[in-house]
Amino acid sequence: MFSKLKLLAKDTVIYGSSTILARSLNYILVPLYANKLTTFDNGIQAVIYANIALANVLFCYGLETSYLKVASDAIKKNEDERSYFSTAFASLLVTSTIFALLIALFAPSIASLIGLSPNAGTFIRFAALILWLDTMLVVPFAELRLKRKAIQFALAKVMGVVGGVISAFVLIIPLKAGLSGVFIAEAIGSLVSLLFVLPVLKNLKPFFSFELYRELLRIGLPYVPTGIAGLLIHLIDRNLLIRIPQADIERLYGAGFQASDITGIYGRVAAFGVVLQLFIQVFRFAWQPFFLQHADDPEAKRLFRQVLNLSTIMVIVLAVAATFFVPDLVRYHYGGRLYLLPPKYWMGLSILPWIFFSYVFDMISTNLSAGLLITGNTRYLPVVTFLGAAVTCVACWILIPLSGMDGAAIAILAGTAVMCLSMAWFSLKVFPLRYDWGRLTLLLAAGLLFAACHDDLVLFLGGFGLTGGAAIALKLAIVMLYLGLGTLIFRSEAMAVVRLVQARFTPAGGAEKR
Repeated sequence: MFSKLKLLAKDTVIYGSSTILARSLNYILVPLYANKLTTFDNGIQAVIYANIALANVLFCYGLETSYLKVASDAIKKNEDERSYFSTAFASLLVTSTIFALLIALFAPSIASLIGLSPNAGTFIRFAALILWLDTMLVVPFAELRLKRKAIQFALAKVMGVVGGVISAFVLIIPLKAGLSGVFIAEAIGSLVSLLFVLPVLKNLKPFFSFELYRELLRIGLPYVPTGIAGLLIHLIDRNLLIRIPQADIERLYGAGFQASDITGIYGRVAAFGVVLQLFIQVFRFAWQPFFLQHADDPEAKRLFRQVLNLSTIMVIVLAVAATFFVPDLVRYHYGGRLYLLPPKYWMGLSILPWIFFSYVFDMISTNLSAGLLITGNTRYLPVVTFLGAAVTCVACWILIPLSGMDGAAIAILAGTAVMCLSMAWFSLKVFPLRYDWGRLTLLLAAGLLFAACHDDLVLFLGGFGLTGGAAIALKLAIVMLYLGLGTLIFRSEAMAVVRLVQARFTPAGGAEKR
């Protein structure tokens, strides 16, 4: 089992390095957009990007996951998986072209439908192009993951982001393209990634099988409502904030703001959830092929329990650390010239603890989804995610008029928690496994307590004159204390991590001598 944990760790490091590098480069755009675009324009972008993510699920209709499943099974049987590759790619090419053309044709109406002015139709057409390019990347990227060609995967991802970031700076600063430049740069980045995966298309052959296509759809289509509902948990907030009544805005935030301004502020602050989102995305890339390949191993259930413990511990610790330090990073005046987010965005920083801890439940759900996919019970996935989405939508509808941005963030936390609980119910029903729920609950409760007391701690320290470096040092000590608590609660998992690190840095010859 230890060697398999090392294999998962190795893939996670490679996928993680590329994803972290790509997101880090992409994250440069957050202060660029916050400082160079108005909060109103940032609100338009936040709403359209949220709906791009939702539309992407429809464009792909589950073929990434279904291709990984059927191609993995074909390889195990020593069969040629290229037939599946050609069928999946050809189908996405045809359907995404049709979808993109329809969006471009009805762009003004779609803009009105999502709460924007019909004049935003131009940005909707840019979104259609981005969706088409991203869909063309789905099957080639899945093939690279399946064949564990992590380096090539990483190169295509990173170079696409590099192209997009450079384009954004050129378009927005010297060319002053404004909001249009944001969408054009995104399309350029996707095009660069597509150029880098062209060698993968050598697997294409003039072949299309309706029988194989039906098999891909049978596995993949249940992921469409699942994917939409899962995204709604993190994106319905923007679509409802853009509709917040002006009277509620003035009651909560004073005069001078419109719904698009509030949405823009919320979107830019919530983007700092990338700290947690990155880790989960990296883990998911390596986790899905990993559990499919090792599902039949005698030690699989013990292995999966260890993976859930280790990954959840890491996310909880990251959530606590981010709650303590991200606001300081945002408010710091770099070189006396630049803020990550200008002061007008700071009123949204109170949403961060809720956003960070929602990703803890996302990580647990990601682990638990293995049971449903391994046993083929994907029919439960729509139920799980729709429960989470329904709770998020209802909570947003109730809480946004009452608490604005904070209400939206709390709704997300509630939705992810319900999704996690329902995922556990169905997954353990079909794939029984004894997880360490007691210890995990204790660690999570302690983490939520630390995060909830953060603002009071800041005020308390300020009362004693502890600010700046002294306050940061004390916060660091508190985070390390929490990490120590986690190590004490999960002693065996901590020792497993130590062994992984030792194996990583111990020369092979030295290991053999011992």
